Amino acid sequence: MITALGHADLTPDAWELVREDLRARLKVLPTDVAGLVRAGAGLPLEFGRMVCEAGRSLVVCLPERSEALGGASPRDRDAQRELLALAEGMRMLPFDPLDRDACVSADEQLVRGCDRLLAVWDGSPSCGHDATAHMVAYARAHGVPVEVVWPEGAARRPSDRALRLSTRGRGR
Repeated sequence: MITALGHADLTPDAWELVREDLRARLKVLPTDVAGLVRAGAGLPLEFGRMVCEAGRSLVVCLPERSEALGGASPRDRDAQRELLALAEGMRMLPFDPLDRDACVSADEQLVRGCDRLLAVWDGSPSCGHDATAHMVAYARAHGVPVEVVWPEGAARRPSDRALRLSTRGRGR
């Protein structure tokens, strides 16, 4: 099994570069390698689509409690439905998709259940809302090989905090 985790705040151009990179990596894997994702919008949905495009099996992880899906955003619910339609298998995990810490714990379970992690990561340290650096360190600590996916020219959108800081000094 292989999974992909990473930054959710990529620029539109970066998404295209990352998609190309992930597709190329999926092409060279043995044909029996399946993909594993935690149901949701963004990278999980994109990676799930690519896994299926490459003719591979897809396993989707869902919260154990079905009512937890009801609190998801419409975007996430649509992504969950599409991933379930693409999936050949499901795993149930005990997590609340609206709880960041629970999602990090669920992602740790995904990593432990994989043979490789594709990390869409710019190398930045972990912060309060993005756990990508943590997941890379976690995978490495558990002996899961990590391939960093950060193509030349990839970039992240500025955070709201960075935007506030950059505009604060204007007009002085």
